[in-house]
Amino acid sequence: MNQTASVGAERLQRRMARGIEFLGSEVAIMAGAMSWVSERNLVSAMSNAGGFGVIACGAMTVELLDAEIAATKAMTSKPFGVNLITMHPDLFALIEVCGKHKVGHVVLAGGLPPKGSLEAIKATGAKVICFAPALSLAKKLIRSGVDALVVEGMEAGGHIGPVSTSVLAQEILPEVAEQVPVFVAGGIGRGEAIAGYLDQGAAGVQLGTRFVCATESIAHANFKKAFIRASARDATASVQIDPRLPVIPVRALKNAAGELFTAKQREVATLLDEGKVEMMEAQLQIEHYWAGALRRAVIDGDVENGSVMAGQSVGMVTKEEPLADILATLMAEAAHALEKRAA
Repeated sequence: MNQTASVGAERLQRRMARGIEFLGSEVAIMAGAMSWVSERNLVSAMSNAGGFGVIACGAMTVELLDAEIAATKAMTSKPFGVNLITMHPDLFALIEVCGKHKVGHVVLAGGLPPKGSLEAIKATGAKVICFAPALSLAKKLIRSGVDALVVEGMEAGGHIGPVSTSVLAQEILPEVAEQVPVFVAGGIGRGEAIAGYLDQGAAGVQLGTRFVCATESIAHANFKKAFIRASARDATASVQIDPRLPVIPVRALKNAAGELFTAKQREVATLLDEGKVEMMEAQLQIEHYWAGALRRAVIDGDVENGSVMAGQSVGMVTKEEPLADILATLMAEAAHALEKRAA
């Protein structure tokens, strides 16, 4: 490594130090939890390569999560986390499973943590990471005792909020980055962007889309091909058709599944009209629809009728390659960007 490169690498290490200490990994890059994709193979590969893998529990049963954590532990001795969905009906039982396996970090996604959930996670000795889609929520979550935040913009794949990553980072980092570690996510595909967010005060970053085409990812060859062919503009957000049905938009590659989702919303809205389902049940039906549609694409390879969830950084995914190589490229790009800046 030449002198300037080592200067860049040293600066990068310094800026990531807080995130590295918090995660217990070698680099402060988390792999976003993607249902069906973020399982034992990708998670262990990420952690073994020095990053921080996160199991996507999604709609898993308690037994499935138990088996997945055990299998992941058999493939890596490095730290990894588990992402739990706040509206999961068995949330507290899933927290217990994480505690049984001594999982060090639990990520709560999909809304504000239900009453008692933060305390339940902390009682297991794990650190709690939550998503903050607005500054007011970031402050509220910190007051309630979360250990770290993920600030994810609407460029991300899967469920998204309405505000871009760059705006959220500017709003939230100056206000809260000194209080808790903040990881920035959404639309990050290159190391230069990672360096930029670290300079703004982020403790680290989270990427999902960039890792889908890792060699170790179990995503179907058709799913990976769809990513490699796609450009940023192909990753579009779903449309909400009924204001009473608080459907969180989902970003995915354009295909027939988008039309199927519109039809599913109409069906669920009709059931609401007729009083056949409660609002919570209606939302769960929508969530289960996504879980099934995503499985069809990721596992079965039906990329036309299944949901190909992808962030706008998908245009920067150009080939299938080992996860360690992707991580090394990102770190080299970030170090190179920081070489050019004042220490």
